[in-house]
Amino acid sequence: MKTLNTFKTIGLIVVGSLLLAACENPPPEAVQRGYRGVGQELLYNPDALAEAIANNQVPAPQPPIPAGGPKAGDIYENVEVLGDLSVGEFTRLMAAITEWVSPEEGCNYCHVNEGFQYDTKYTKKVARVMIQMTQRANVAWGDHVGGAGVTCYTCHRGKNIPEYVWATDPGRPHPPGVMTAGQNIASVNAAYSSLPNDSFSMYLDGAADEEPGMPWGVAGHTALPNGNQANVKETEWIYSLMMHFSDSLGVNCTHCHNTRAFYDWEQSSPERVRAWHGIRMVREMNNDYVNPTADWLPDHRKGPMGDPLKVNCATCHQGAYQPLLGANMIDDYPNLAKYTVAAPTPEVEEEAEAAAAGAEENPEGMTAGN
Repeated sequence: MKTLNTFKTIGLIVVGSLLLAACENPPPEAVQRGYRGVGQELLYNPDALAEAIANNQVPAPQPPIPAGGPKAGDIYENVEVLGDLSVGEFTRLMAAITEWVSPEEGCNYCHVNEGFQYDTKYTKKVARVMIQMTQRANVAWGDHVGGAGVTCYTCHRGKNIPEYVWATDPGRPHPPGVMTAGQNIASVNAAYSSLPNDSFSMYLDGAADEEPGMPWGVAGHTALPNGNQANVKETEWIYSLMMHFSDSLGVNCTHCHNTRAFYDWEQSSPERVRAWHGIRMVREMNNDYVNPTADWLPDHRKGPMGDPLKVNCATCHQGAYQPLLGANMIDDYPNLAKYTVAAPTPEVEEEAEAAAAGAEENPEGMTAGN
């Protein structure tokens, strides 16, 4: 009997330990983000916050360069993007990009010893496009990147390829006769939920002003359907993307939404508007800058379906509510916050301004999912 009681005690301890293992330690802390009583609270774990601080340190800037001097485009050959910079500014920025993207390979990651002017390596051609993409983000998407801006380091963090990228998901292997419907398999893309695991192809790939493959708005405005045509499958797709948002920023839904009325923009936080611009910025990055590099990329730099590795929210945020916890990246590198080649055509700028103005006049058009 004594032995039996001992086994029971051990069993209870094991079961209790398993139950407690699901609890966070230390307990999460809550930060109020809206009016009292509306459920807008942000939960975070102090240990996770300390880890995020450690993972989002910014390297010291390159030593400053005296202003003036001849332009890089007049001294060096084949400088297509940064030719308007002085030789000193150009060299300083190249040193910074090397530290941000290829600290081990050095200049040879993009250049060949026969001459830096040659476009022998695909990485050099891709780098040009990425510099232009960075400049575009800082110039045209201030409503999302704010005054802090972005640089190559925001995504790369000392790696050739950013840690968090995505490509079209061909689906996971499964037994014959078992239909997964692109979900019900643990996937980091859906924050390890059972939701669809390739919402990025639906929502983050395509022109900034185009409608995605699935509807944004799925939340009804009333207790009964009454005209809400979104079905369960469509709802799961946008919920998968929302899970990605939360996971990428290390926040919960109330970072953007008021849980009593997810659809209502007037009851949402300002971060929801920032996210609206961010979605369209990411779509533009993938459609206008990343996808066109497919012709240069070797197979090992593409996804299983042959498309380039693209950008999502995690690419920049990497678990932080603001990339690098809001560190200002532009003050030290102002040349990445202006166009150093021909700016986009007036038609493109006018279309962007018209789209932004239309969104402000008709916030309901910025539907509930984004």
